[in-house]
Amino acid sequence: MNDQASKNIKQTMALDDRPREKAMHKGFDTLSVAELLAVIIGSGTPGENVVALCQRLLHDHNNKLYLVARRSYRDLMRNYKGVGEVKAVQLLATLELARRYQGEQFEDRPKITDSTTAYRFLRNGLDHLDHEEIHVLLLNRARQVVGRERVSSGGTSMTVGDVKMILKPAIEQMADAIILAHNHPSDNNRPSTSDDDLTKRVKQACAIMGMQLLDHIIVCRGDRYYSYADHGAL
Repeated sequence: MNDQASKNIKQTMALDDRPREKAMHKGFDTLSVAELLAVIIGSGTPGENVVALCQRLLHDHNNKLYLVARRSYRDLMRNYKGVGEVKAVQLLATLELARRYQGEQFEDRPKITDSTTAYRFLRNGLDHLDHEEIHVLLLNRARQVVGRERVSSGGTSMTVGDVKMILKPAIEQMADAIILAHNHPSDNNRPSTSDDDLTKRVKQACAIMGMQLLDHIIVCRGDRYYSYADHGAL
């Protein structure tokens, strides 16, 4: 922290309200999101203390961390005075750690019992993306996850699903069933005509190969998703 920025936050905040000190004395759970970001970034500028900087950063992204995580470190450097290369990389690395931590909450071989379980497993790795991807979840006879593969990556509004590429990892790992999933970066969880067509083609191919297509999940943020199985659309 440079001397002027350090002086700025000391002049404008009581000791117990400074993010780092507040975390040490009162616990991390007492900090706001902006204050937690301030601990990571460390310092502001002579005209803007670090908490104000982080509040502005959040405001610019509708107070959504996933939108911050979509930015590149160069974007952050370019748009926020006081956020240099090191701070920008530290911030994005922390958000990536948070995403991976979410994924570790599942056991090594979770059992998929319904669409909600499938969504909560699949959203890690899909719901933060700014482009569409298709993933396939591989299951054994007990409906335990034995693998997960990304089989397609596309643009912001669509990605092409190749049935051969979707089934390839399932055949190689001798899966008994699969769950197809893709994200909608727009957060519109309604299926498109091309989504319906892909579901139909994958189901037909699975039947030929002697495996089940249990569901096709459209992944969005905020616990929003569409399940073909739940809607009787398989």
